Amino acid sequence: MFNGWGFSTTTMMTDRSGIGLTSQRVRNRLVQQLREMGISSDAVLNVISSTPRHLFVDEALASRAYENNALPIGFGQTISQPFVVAAMTQVLLDTGPLDRVLEIGGGCGYQSAVLARLASQVYTVERIAELANRLRSRLHDLQIGNVRVRHGDGRLGWATHAPFDAVLVAAAAPAIPPALLEQLAPGGRAVMPVGRQGEQVLTLFRRTESGIEEIPLQRVSFVPLLENVD
Repeated sequence: MFNGWGFSTTTMMTDRSGIGLTSQRVRNRLVQQLREMGISSDAVLNVISSTPRHLFVDEALASRAYENNALPIGFGQTISQPFVVAAMTQVLLDTGPLDRVLEIGGGCGYQSAVLARLASQVYTVERIAELANRLRSRLHDLQIGNVRVRHGDGRLGWATHAPFDAVLVAAAAPAIPPALLEQLAPGGRAVMPVGRQGEQVLTLFRRTESGIEEIPLQRVSFVPLLENVD
């Protein structure tokens, strides 16, 4: 049976290990590259090594899945560069607990799958209905049971499941939406690219007793965080 991503669900279950350009050897090479770029968390690198990124892109792009590049997933969206996925995850893991995590911009589900290996529960919001449906199907096929998916406006977060220990926003805006900061638990953190196209900076926000602390991290490039749903 085909699931609309260019390969069958049977293939998804049997091809997690990959062959050739999707093999474990190629994944290990990516992990080494990420380590050389500054990713130091063994926990994050182990998850990147064992998460089959080639199953989160169209079959025609599977041979490029372990390049350190963003790739198109349709609807004008991309699967994030592995370094960015690792960097955002590492920032959250290094700065506090990951019991309840909110992800904004679930996309194809790769970042969701990475977070699911490190967090107790992940809540992900995706604004494009078709991507949200595909994300649910993909997580089900990969037997990832601790991620809940919602089709909605990510700027509003997911208030019924707040507060969150961590929020990861996989899209950029001039400023972080207030609702996402309001849904942070005391000591909670949010990581998000902030700024206009060409001027985006990955930024860490922390809820402290005195307010929100804002820490710029590095230059990045993300699709914009849009307010409507499709």
